Amino acid sequence: MAATPSDYFISTEKALLDVPMIHQFLCFRSYWAAGIPLETLQQSIEGSLCFGVYLGERQIGFARIISDFATVAYLGDVFILEEFRGQGLSKRLMATIVAHPRLQGLRRWMLGTADAHGLYAQFGFQALARPERWMEWHNPDVYARR
Repeated sequence: MAATPSDYFISTEKALLDVPMIHQFLCFRSYWAAGIPLETLQQSIEGSLCFGVYLGERQIGFARIISDFATVAYLGDVFILEEFRGQGLSKRLMATIVAHPRLQGLRRWMLGTADAHGLYAQFGFQALARPERWMEWHNPDVYARR
């Protein structure tokens, strides 16, 4: 029998996270965190507000927020496993994130994406109004050196 929307749930409980699955996806199937060491992922989870998407006891999606919970939040590592896409779970995950009580009243949210602009636009994200004001320090080979 196929899963129904009520069969899925989203939790911020870190004890439920399937860290090996998250690592497998980010390290080997994502373009943004390819090669991330398990220890680095574990540290990033410890310092973030994490959201897991579950079908029963199986984790099938993830996202995390890096924030001071007062002024700014960065949304990262958002994914739904390929076999569960197309069911509205990304929208449900995003709706849960933006409604979270600790993330209300923030002045700025940020994220980076190569391919999900349409999803994030539904939640108020838009291209930088003044990109000339933004700078980055990017070290793309950092994971290769560990």
